[in-house]
Amino acid sequence: MKPNSGTLEINIMNGGKAEAYEGEYQCTAKNDRGTAVSNVIFIRQSRSPLWTKEKIEPIVIQKGMPLVLPCKPPKGLPPPIIFWMDNFFQRLPQNGRVSQGLNGDLYFSNVQPEDTRDFYICYARFNLTQTIHQKQPISLKVLTNSPVDNRPPTFLMPIGQKSNKTVLKDEVLLLECIAEGLPTPELRWNKEGAELPSNRVFYENFNKTLKIIGVSEEDAGKYRCSAQNNRGSIHHVITVIVKAAPYWITKPENLILSPGDDGTLICRAHGNPAPSITWLINGVAIELAPNDPSRVVDGDAVIFTKVQERASAVFQCNTSNIYGYVLANAFVNVLAERPRILSSQKIYQVIANRPALLHCKSFGSPVPHIEWFKGVQSSVLHGNDYVFHDNGTLEVPVAQKDSSGTYTCVARNKLGTDQKIIELEVKDPTMIISQPEYRVVQRYGSVSFECKFKHDPTLVPEVMWLRNNSELPVDERYTFEKERLMIKNITEKDKGMYTCVANTTLDSVSASAELSVVEPTQPPPVKTDRPDPSSDLELTDRLDRSVQLSWVPGDDNNSPITEFIIEYEDVMHEPGVWHLHSKVSGTQATATLTLSPYVNYAFRVIAVNEIGRSDQSESSERYMTKAAEPDTNPSGVKGVGTEPDNLVITWKPMKGFDSNGPGLQYKVSWRQKDFDEEWTSVPVANVSKYIVSGTPTFVPYEITVQAMNDLGYAPEPAVVIGHSGEDLPMVAPGNVEVDVINTTLAKVQWDSVPLTTVRGHLQGYRVYYWKAQNKTNRNQRHIEKWMLTFAGNRTHGMLPGLQPNTNYVLNVRVVNGKGEGPSSKDKYFETPEGVPSMAFLHISHQTPDSLTLTWSPPVHPNGVLTQYTLKYQSINATHELSPPVEITIPANETSYILKNLLQNTRYKFYFYAHTAVGPGSQSTQEAITAMDEGKMDSSFATSTVMYTIHPTHFRAHPVFPLIKNVTAAETSATVVWNFENIDTKLFVKYVELNKEDWKEETINGTRSAFVLKGLSPGTSYKVLVYSDDHADLYSEETFQTGPAMASRQVDIATQGWFIGLMCAVALLILVLLIVCFIRRNKGGKYPVKEKEDAHADPEIQPMKEDDGTFGEYSDGEDHKPLKKGSRTPSDRTVKKDDSDDSLVDYGEGVNGQFNEDGSFIGQYSGKKEKEPVEGNESSEAPSPVNAMNSFV
Repeated sequence: MKPNSGTLEINIMNGGKAEAYEGEYQCTAKNDRGTAVSNVIFIRQSRSPLWTKEKIEPIVIQKGMPLVLPCKPPKGLPPPIIFWMDNFFQRLPQNGRVSQGLNGDLYFSNVQPEDTRDFYICYARFNLTQTIHQKQPISLKVLTNSPVDNRPPTFLMPIGQKSNKTVLKDEVLLLECIAEGLPTPELRWNKEGAELPSNRVFYENFNKTLKIIGVSEEDAGKYRCSAQNNRGSIHHVITVIVKAAPYWITKPENLILSPGDDGTLICRAHGNPAPSITWLINGVAIELAPNDPSRVVDGDAVIFTKVQERASAVFQCNTSNIYGYVLANAFVNVLAERPRILSSQKIYQVIANRPALLHCKSFGSPVPHIEWFKGVQSSVLHGNDYVFHDNGTLEVPVAQKDSSGTYTCVARNKLGTDQKIIELEVKDPTMIISQPEYRVVQRYGSVSFECKFKHDPTLVPEVMWLRNNSELPVDERYTFEKERLMIKNITEKDKGMYTCVANTTLDSVSASAELSVVEPTQPPPVKTDRPDPSSDLELTDRLDRSVQLSWVPGDDNNSPITEFIIEYEDVMHEPGVWHLHSKVSGTQATATLTLSPYVNYAFRVIAVNEIGRSDQSESSERYMTKAAEPDTNPSGVKGVGTEPDNLVITWKPMKGFDSNGPGLQYKVSWRQKDFDEEWTSVPVANVSKYIVSGTPTFVPYEITVQAMNDLGYAPEPAVVIGHSGEDLPMVAPGNVEVDVINTTLAKVQWDSVPLTTVRGHLQGYRVYYWKAQNKTNRNQRHIEKWMLTFAGNRTHGMLPGLQPNTNYVLNVRVVNGKGEGPSSKDKYFETPEGVPSMAFLHISHQTPDSLTLTWSPPVHPNGVLTQYTLKYQSINATHELSPPVEITIPANETSYILKNLLQNTRYKFYFYAHTAVGPGSQSTQEAITAMDEGKMDSSFATSTVMYTIHPTHFRAHPVFPLIKNVTAAETSATVVWNFENIDTKLFVKYVELNKEDWKEETINGTRSAFVLKGLSPGTSYKVLVYSDDHADLYSEETFQTGPAMASRQVDIATQGWFIGLMCAVALLILVLLIVCFIRRNKGGKYPVKEKEDAHADPEIQPMKEDDGTFGEYSDGEDHKPLKKGSRTPSDRTVKKDDSDDSLVDYGEGVNGQFNEDGSFIGQYSGKKEKEPVEGNESSEAPSPVNAMNSFV
């Protein structure tokens, strides 16, 4: 049971069983005057039973036959909602031929081939339990080998020619007829001997269901449903019987009787069948109640005769039939109570010639008799001048001025009297004596409407203007002055009906006038200028705090004056300085000005129109106001200590204008907050600061600064809370713990210090961390430390940017406005190993069959190196790559000799270091073995060097550019990043390591790569990429350009194969010349050029490339990396360079790359390049084709 209420709560959420609470409930309310009871409430548990298991055979039926698919849902509480669906949880389509009945069955007037399906599933949804159960699917197959003939309709539901339907009054009547036949029958409804109620009738389920809402006795009768098709018709008559649960005709009402009174309780109800009436007293049958001779039950009435005071009770009337019952409580209160007047209003105001109602609501038992008197010692009011209402109200039908006065209401019964004096005030009506008039105004002109009215002097009027019965728009062109509306610069939108409304608290009057706007006539050109200065300034009505200023406006020079600016000079405090006082309308020539005490005023006026401001008027005579105590106190009061033992109180000093009198001083008061101390106060003058010494460290103080002068004090100032000075915190944070998240990130936690030990405003906690000393940095004189501050009362923070495999030390300190407190104990932690940085590979010596490789350990090993991995492949003259060879090298080695290599062969190398975590960044290098013929320079060519940067992957786009990789050549490098934002600019900065002369390039935010040009070969660089909206967030990387490529100068003329090839070419040309000579002599023609094109040497055709090619390689003697398939075409033309920024030109494609672990992805296919090359020279030895081109 809810406290202080009659609500019973049943909660089964904590494990109770719902069935334990099923049953009938009735509420009983008792006190010493009787007992009232409620209707009976039935509680039943909602149930959603399952279908009984059954085996449903597939249905096979001929086309055109009728069919009913039964649903027979389980009987739930409340009944379920039925619907049919297929196995894809889609509702089955329904129409006039196929529909669901009220019982849930699915009816087919005639089946068709499209009705064939494996799954007809009936579902039952139980809303209260929020569950859905399904029946076993029904399979239906419609045969078409022997379709049936057309037939007249017959009813599937209901059966037979007649049926009955009983419905209760006010409920919903549902009548259903479902017919079968071929073709599909049409259904119609009508009522025998009467029309269907059109406003309550609905046809549902394709006209198969007739629905009538709000059933009444008139809806009883015979309803006919007819089914018809082209083969015949049939009908069914449903007799509707309307029954009714009891409903009230006269509901018993409470009775208040005085001892000895008579009374009657009446309880009348109708129903079908007629209900029976049962009387109860205080919840007990009246037959069982104590006998009371003053009470007699007479059917639907209880009659009371000369009741006694103790006969008070609650009577219940219960009328019931087989369809229900209605129950009502009626309180019979036998009460002896002297009269009491309940009305509280003492003054009534009314407009003359209107009715006046003076209320006198009373209570008493017996019911009091009301009498009215007017004036003192007058007789009872009566006659046609007054109306006396049963509730005690006195009505004056037409109130006149002489109706005003004092009225006395007297309530009497045999136990006593009560009276109340009421004043009636009759007011004069509000009347409009000058109405606004119809106006026609030219566009851009001005107009004014005047609305004068008079009203009772004791009422406060309010004037409001409307346009077309709506409020006026907020527009500076509309101005109001007392009883006048003025509109300037009129446009077409301003036309309409303008209404003046005068309201008082008792009445309202209005008057209207129309405004028409016409096109203006073309006036002659008028010269306009700013106004002339105003003149004749005069001060009148001089008071202590106000004065009236009047002036004569100057000529407006054909541009109306829109406003006047009034300025003043404080001759005493700021002579020669003019301040803005106020602005008034351009139609005014007087203004009442508010003044401050103890100021020697002078005024001037400036007129303003659309052209500009006038010159200042001559200043008015001076007016000195009397001194008074200050009106305000200084602002900006603060209390902040500068030392641990002081409190500095500051404020913004007041100007002399605000002093209001001579001798301006400040009363500075303070006391420690939350202590019952008396205020300490000191007066100060000509300063805006006061220092209180000897205060405790950082305690709150209540502070006030009050202005005063020789005449008195300003109002009490507001209290401001300040603090005395701060001191350094006393306690270090404890329980410092470090949780290493990954190789570069750690989380540090600590316990916050007690706020009482902070001794100041807590600004946060500061974490200092540095690398622990070891053998490598033990002798360093300066150890680099890092510091992070975490604002507020935080107890944890993240340390980013750590180095893997490094020992760190940290401590934590609390910070206030004074500084840092003592540090916590040093906490040691170690980051785990990571993958190493790039190990750069160098070629230190080469022979015809070997190469010596050297390297230095990675600059950042990020752990203990476990090994190096070297992969290499040979590259033949057609740029094909051999299968890769992989070699594992111990971590303590810094060189390696590759033996048994092919002479004069280019090799490509891939090199990276390992830790226990995995491989690091890969570096690449190319070199050529030496030749036997002649001596070669010990230097050799290197191709493009590829540095692969492993980026961090984000689920969303990064907020700043993240460098993905850097591809470096001899004198250029391509930087590729992940970022895209068309609304920002990107900046690429680069510099040689250990130098400060940064260079910067600005590019569009849509770009994701940029080529750095003009770099020095074999040089290390640092590059940064950042955006203009996050200049503090950037990504950086270091790279090294490739060394200068050595030329391979081989004397090809001394090669034997070349001499033999030249001889063969010369012989072939000689034969061709002889053949041409013979054909010419015979008169034939030989298309030499076409033949040459058709039989061109394959060496000069563009080389093809498959998707499996690894990349492009070149060693051009001009020391520039050639682009993909670089080679000179047969016509000795050079293709123009593509964009330098193309990623494909720098090996950004997917072919021939390595995974992050160094594993090889692409393979060389051995096919030739696709495109002709740019460049004028080949880096290889001259081919026979080139030689032939030279020869021709």
